[in-house]
Amino acid sequence: MSERWKPSVTVAAIIERDGRYLLVEEHTPEGLKLNNPAGHLDPGESPQQGVVREALEETARVFTPECLVGVYLSRFRRPASGEDVTYVRFAFGGTVGEADPARALDDGIVRTLWLTLDEVRASRDRHRSALVLKCIADHAAGVRLPLSAITTDTTVYAPEIKRG
Repeated sequence: MSERWKPSVTVAAIIERDGRYLLVEEHTPEGLKLNNPAGHLDPGESPQQGVVREALEETARVFTPECLVGVYLSRFRRPASGEDVTYVRFAFGGTVGEADPARALDDGIVRTLWLTLDEVRASRDRHRSALVLKCIADHAAGVRLPLSAITTDTTVYAPEIKRG
């Protein structure tokens, strides 16, 4: 019997202010890369809760999701190990407050930076994945879906127990 395929679910914050997008520079197995503030969805949280948590951990800023930019499917094979991973990414547009100077950035995050769309395009060879630019380009093009497009059933927080 073969093992069931299980894509990794991630969440990403697409944050624009004054024509610039907030990115993080982070250590990866492939070297220092640029990424949207993003990470894996944790058990027991909705995608909206996950993106708020990840943005805070990676930017030291409170993120307020305002829309769903899109749901993306991608696949990545690590050059060194050959690990083959498929990702489902929920990308949210929203706003952030100022950085909390008392809060440390997550392990592996070197710094945050604000880049224009042209600067994001010009740095494509440093992106963690093609989704970094795709999500920002969709946001810049005005793609906005309502947050209500995502439903998180209450069983995520308290699983149903089948009796009987």
